[in-house]
Amino acid sequence: MTARGLIIAAPHSGAGKTTVTVALLAALARRGLVVRGAKAGPDYIDPAFHAAVTGTASVNLDSWAMSTELLDTLAFQTAARADYFIIEGVMGLFDGGPGPRRQSGATADLAAHFGLPVVLVLDVSRQAQSAAAVVQGFAAHDAAVRLAGVILNRIGSERHRAVVTDAIAALGMAVLGAVPREQALTLPERHLGLVQAAEHADLKALIERFAAIAERYLDLDAILACAAPLGLAGATCAHPALPPPGQRVALASDQAFSFIYPHVVDAWRRSGAELLPFSPLADEPPPDNADSCWLPGGYPELHADALSAARRFSAGLRRFAQTRAVHGECGGYMVLGEGLEDAAGRQHAMTGLLGHATSFSKRKLHLGYRCARLLADSVLGRHGTVVRGHEFHYATLAVAGDDESFLECADAEGRALGKIGSRRGRVSGTFFHAIAATAR
Repeated sequence: MTARGLIIAAPHSGAGKTTVTVALLAALARRGLVVRGAKAGPDYIDPAFHAAVTGTASVNLDSWAMSTELLDTLAFQTAARADYFIIEGVMGLFDGGPGPRRQSGATADLAAHFGLPVVLVLDVSRQAQSAAAVVQGFAAHDAAVRLAGVILNRIGSERHRAVVTDAIAALGMAVLGAVPREQALTLPERHLGLVQAAEHADLKALIERFAAIAERYLDLDAILACAAPLGLAGATCAHPALPPPGQRVALASDQAFSFIYPHVVDAWRRSGAELLPFSPLADEPPPDNADSCWLPGGYPELHADALSAARRFSAGLRRFAQTRAVHGECGGYMVLGEGLEDAAGRQHAMTGLLGHATSFSKRKLHLGYRCARLLADSVLGRHGTVVRGHEFHYATLAVAGDDESFLECADAEGRALGKIGSRRGRVSGTFFHAIAATAR
């Protein structure tokens, strides 16, 4: 393992971690370096931007949901042929869920575990010298987390840059770049985060623009000098994160169904499974030569008209479910129900393979880590298996239905959340996104 790595973090969400990470990856790739990306925590959207730059899937690394063996394996597999391995943090550097030390899901857990330096992105749009106090606090907070330097984001003027830089430099901390406040560094957002990379018609031009900004405003040589050896030697995890749901998996894959973790798909392939993509939005049924079907999360609420009108897809899925397993996560779960109410209150018939109905007009944020126990044998494992994952959705159950429950669930603090999800025959679904089975 020759890759050197570092972590891009921030004091809080919205500081510009993703923008800076994408710009840095793109600028390093333009130098001819082999770069790989990773994302701390359970995020689908940011890693897709990394992958668009590097041409390789960006893996999720989650200290709450994954064992240390799985973390090491995923990092080794991703960085094995890279020159530089860049991990984008989640929320604030030390933000995570409750749990044992170094198992909170915080970006700082990864910095301590892998021994990688942290570059802190500071949004200084409403600060001047006070930014130095923030840096000093973050640098001193955890002795196992080494702050190598800072990147100033959303600088208002040259005078603003000089004042902030001087205050931070007085601490002996390196300022590795200062990015001005300009529209070119803004990525559009919607209710679950950034607009997906695949939805940008000019994504290549956007990446090139970000690379040029990084080359102009970041000290790339100094940033590279901060990187440290990853120090992994052929790490392997004995068990896949999740078992494959079949030998040949029909995988819904389009703009309505795109939220599936690269490490899960990779684990299926390494276990010998073959993935057969199909598009419900193109009114395609699951391939008949598959022996299971997986409907990932995504944005079905934005495509409810098209999905409701996709008769070949619905009829084909119902035929498929008569003899083979079908599972839906979050958005996929919504499509397996009887109906979906969109943000405008309009009702759309869904596939009806499960008895619930969902609403996006009665919005309520459901967010957090989940520890789930399987109530029956299923595509996620055997009865009683414990799986760690998370929920992140605004949809609500308008009608609960009378199907059997799929999971018994608790939050990150161990508080019981009751039985969730649905199962009927060979069909199962839940808002819960599975990350990894656990032996904890």
